[in-house]
Amino acid sequence: MTADHAYRLACEGTAILWRGDFQNARQLLQAMARRIDNKPRKIKRHATEPSPIEAFNLHRLAQSQRARTLAMLVLPLDEQYAIPLRRAPIVREACEEAYGPPSDEASVVSLREVLGLVGAHEWRKKGVEIGAVGGRIHPYYGVFSPVRGEYVDLIANQPLPSKELAFDIGTGTGVLAAVLARRGVERIVATEIDARALACARENIGGLGLDRQVKIVEADMFPEGRAPLVVCNPPWLPARPSATIEHAIYDPESRMLRGFLDGLAAHLTPGGEGWLILSDFAEHLGLRTRAQLQEWVDKAGLKVDGRIDIKPHHPRASDKSDPLYAARSAEVTSLWRLVAA
Repeated sequence: MTADHAYRLACEGTAILWRGDFQNARQLLQAMARRIDNKPRKIKRHATEPSPIEAFNLHRLAQSQRARTLAMLVLPLDEQYAIPLRRAPIVREACEEAYGPPSDEASVVSLREVLGLVGAHEWRKKGVEIGAVGGRIHPYYGVFSPVRGEYVDLIANQPLPSKELAFDIGTGTGVLAAVLARRGVERIVATEIDARALACARENIGGLGLDRQVKIVEADMFPEGRAPLVVCNPPWLPARPSATIEHAIYDPESRMLRGFLDGLAAHLTPGGEGWLILSDFAEHLGLRTRAQLQEWVDKAGLKVDGRIDIKPHHPRASDKSDPLYAARSAEVTSLWRLVAA
């Protein structure tokens, strides 16, 4: 089968079950991806430059269509998560991390997803070096990796209102709870609702030897009680995720952000601070306004007692070929210090 034929079938929604050599399947997938990426775009005459929100929606649509087309190339997977193809890698451990124990049923899986699972497995084994915790954080599949260090730096450098107790809301990998522990906070209660993230955070905190200071609890948002410091780094974009991994990036209707703001005052001790870590990327895309954020803060009975800003350093911020370059290059990540009004 030629790459052109495979690409046409995939575009039409026909899945292709590969039975040949695994490495040849990878080459076919790469060839299909090149055809998508090099496909000439239809340009309307006299078309105006799209607005930031239109550019974002077009980018999301293109990414979704690309993922759907490439997902049409699938591989067999036996009852024990083995790929019965020549030169296929051993993926059982990576599959177990993502899917759980084998179900004793054969299945098929997208080659693109297999490569993603293997990549996530390698990230998990290697980990991400975080200077502020003096060690590595090992992200699980589907749990956001702390590769963007600016928000970690904000937590690491802001003066603490207290070292007695802190809450970390939506801890994910546990990285911010670990930073607070390294800074000498005596007790941290970190909450998480996702089962995979809970296991990830517990493993990271245990691996860093911080489990006496940090308690990981299952909770939708806040734990019981009040604390002099409550930290939250919610997903930054108010849009619907289209894949598991995107739940750490997209927050539909800003539910987590608004839930944190609405419940914060009731969980702060007198004189306590809430630290909201938030990028203004959504504002530059037209998905949320600064006035709207301030309105939510006011309605929650809070006031802003200060804000520390930092510019991101990730490669996309300087990539002029990125369709969202204008918004990315203007992005600022902030630590908002919130107190009860």
